[in-house]
Amino acid sequence: MRRTFRLVRTLFFVAVLTLLAAGGLWTFRFELQTSRYRDAIEPAAARYGVPPRLLAAVIWQETHFHPHMTGRAGEVGLMQIRPVIGQEWAKKEGLSCFSRADLLNPGTNVLAGAWCLRRALDRWADRRDPLSLALAEYNAGRSNAWRWDRSANTDGIPLADAITYPSTQQYVADVILHYRTFGRPWQRLASIR
Repeated sequence: MRRTFRLVRTLFFVAVLTLLAAGGLWTFRFELQTSRYRDAIEPAAARYGVPPRLLAAVIWQETHFHPHMTGRAGEVGLMQIRPVIGQEWAKKEGLSCFSRADLLNPGTNVLAGAWCLRRALDRWADRRDPLSLALAEYNAGRSNAWRWDRSANTDGIPLADAITYPSTQQYVADVILHYRTFGRPWQRLASIR
């Protein structure tokens, strides 16, 4: 009887470890990192009316919460803000002394990113899939998002099928998955392909 119990317990732990190794570990890491940057995420979310979960999902997809990350096109910080977008945000906020280095500050970076997302969400608010369009714009630019929206409407196809960049298709799908399952990691584990 005792041996059977130990065997069952051992098999249970092996199964749990296998599940974590298969992709569950990132789920819990996402949740932990989100709480680490709560002081940057919550004020930005409140200021610009963007759900904190959405900001966390974008940050995770962009940098996995690495605040000093830089992208190939010059994007900076947690939310991978391009300096030109940072300058636009600073101008709208009336900040006269703003530089690229300011985007390395997590609080500043998330504020600029939240502003950028709010602007995109507002732009696409009257469309069938405003969140996907806003995320496509955030990832691939406004002109591409316009083109994909026009193609989806003209051809009568879902937006996901109209997005011609596979990386943007995956980006939108991943951010939406993180956003919808934030705070419910067991749902994310169930969706692992």
